[in-house]
Amino acid sequence: MAWRQVAFELPAARAGLAEAALEAAGALSVTLGEPPEAEAVLEPGPGETRLWDRVQVQGLFETGTDLTAVQAAVAEALGEPPAGWQQIELADQAWERAWMADFGPMDFGHGLWVVPGDREPPAAATVKLRLDPGLAFGTGTHPTTALCLQALAARPPVGQTVIDYGCGSGVLAIAALRLGASRAVAVDNDPQALLATAENARRNGVTDRLEVMGVNDPLPRADGVIANILAGILVELAPSLRAALKPGGWIMLAGLLNHQAETVRAAYRADVDFLPETTHGDWTRLDGRRSAL
Repeated sequence: MAWRQVAFELPAARAGLAEAALEAAGALSVTLGEPPEAEAVLEPGPGETRLWDRVQVQGLFETGTDLTAVQAAVAEALGEPPAGWQQIELADQAWERAWMADFGPMDFGHGLWVVPGDREPPAAATVKLRLDPGLAFGTGTHPTTALCLQALAARPPVGQTVIDYGCGSGVLAIAALRLGASRAVAVDNDPQALLATAENARRNGVTDRLEVMGVNDPLPRADGVIANILAGILVELAPSLRAALKPGGWIMLAGLLNHQAETVRAAYRADVDFLPETTHGDWTRLDGRRSAL
């Protein structure tokens, strides 16, 4: 089945009005997104909900919908014609997977490559990680994931137990196993992420060394802990992640913006000594080691 999509821009404060007008006109879904040339909105502060000053509104309709009538209905609700109105005919496909057409093999150094399940790895790949993220976060394309994969490849956790907290697709836990870890524990609050992690472990032949668990399960003691999540959550998790780390064990924290590094570092400093931070654009990775008893 084909679909029809409309898109237009307006001030963020009027987004709710536009959403209601589209739904009243029969929209199957309404999405608010970043318009072209918008100022980036990254992690909000505590208790803060932020949008761009202007948003792009997209509405999805069945193929027989009269989009001229939809445009008129939106204009009436807003009191003016919607700016930048676009109408697009969309062929039917699995939208949640369409992006994978542009997902190719990626090199993270020291022979570690992440390869989509149906692609052939290059000859230079000595450690191959086959990945299908499903609907979970984590392919290696995001700078924070790339920072973690590069660190793992440079310092393989051979024979170690590693926790991947906020595992998403399981890419970091499975990379640790492919690089020689004896055991990995993948933790997430999203059941879809745990399913994707288990499936990717099967693809890579490491199921017998991987354990998946929810955030309410007690963490084991580990030689290394990886947490690639938001800065505020890293701060909240500091007591439990520090407690899970064996004396002398290493910790890798990512998902934080450069200006958040000191706040996150301070939450772990009581018993973790940090190396100089590593950055990639706006993003920082913190590497530390728990003090030995």
